[in-house]
Amino acid sequence: MKNTVKLFTTLSLLLMAIWSSAQSRMPEVEMADALRENGKIYVVVIVLCIVFAGIIGYLVIIDRKLSKLEKQRKK
Repeated sequence: MKNTVKLFTTLSLLLMAIWSSAQSRMPEVEMADALRENGKIYVVVIVLCIVFAGIIGYLVIIDRKLSKLEKQRKK
């Protein structure tokens, strides 16, 4: 148990260090700035949310169908 906690803590600290160093070196993205200024970034975010919601919904439907088939097979 202690080894798991130590491993988790070490990996968390390592990932935070990598993430913070990567954030400081990111170049300016002109396209994102232009979309943000025009308010079009919200359209992009909404479209991405709709796509991910569709994927999640599709996976839920497949899971239900698969569970139903597994129950039928056990009988």
